[in-house]
Amino acid sequence: MIHTLSVLVEDKPGALMRISSMFARRGYNIESLAVGPTERRSVSRIVLRVDCSQRSLEQIEKQIHKLVNVLRVSELRPGQAVERELALITVAAPGAKRAELLSLAEVFGVRVVDVGPDAIVFEVVGTSEEVETFEELVRPHGIKELARTGRVGLARASADRSSNHSKNHTVKT
Repeated sequence: MIHTLSVLVEDKPGALMRISSMFARRGYNIESLAVGPTERRSVSRIVLRVDCSQRSLEQIEKQIHKLVNVLRVSELRPGQAVERELALITVAAPGAKRAELLSLAEVFGVRVVDVGPDAIVFEVVGTSEEVETFEELVRPHGIKELARTGRVGLARASADRSSNHSKNHTVKT
């Protein structure tokens, strides 16, 4: 099963490397990875997805929590988290197909961020499934270039945060 982890780390050199190395040593592939600043200065959030059993996940969480610079580890569980992904997609758009592509973008709420003589660059923000659906719909037109972020996520504001973090995920001080 694929699990999403949110890891708060001190924004120090090597923090991401230590986490990714821990996964590599244990033979787990990181399916998706996104790193960025948080509301707290000098703290970054790493959101990663890994395919493993619940038992393996518990071990992974404990191992990550032991690493230097890790402040908190929590699982973002389905239904208790808001997750989004961003994709930039350059699609071939000759004159005859341009209107069709722009209509498709409007239906999906996708932004047009650049237009060239024979291509359009779309910005797609949504769940991974929404991004994949738009990608598949424009694929027959000819995708010239594609860049996708990893998923980012936060616990829902309405979620009971105490149930979103197990006892092993306290903040280090």
